[in-house]
Amino acid sequence: MPHRFENDEIVEEIRRRREAHAKSLGYDLTRITEDLQRQERESGVPVVTLPPRKPLHVPRRRSA
Repeated sequence: MPHRFENDEIVEEIRRRREAHAKSLGYDLTRITEDLQRQERESGVPVVTLPPRKPLHVPRRRSA
């Protein structure tokens, strides 16, 4: 079954831009993250940062 976003032109444009951005920064995740954070700061658009959520209680397995 084909994925519903497989031939979506908007998704393809996002993928092309993301690839070009990563390539321009040498695929360095630290540089990519720093650049995206810089863009957020410079955009002037408020960015919401939520506090970490408490993990759900997951019962431990009993060993056999």
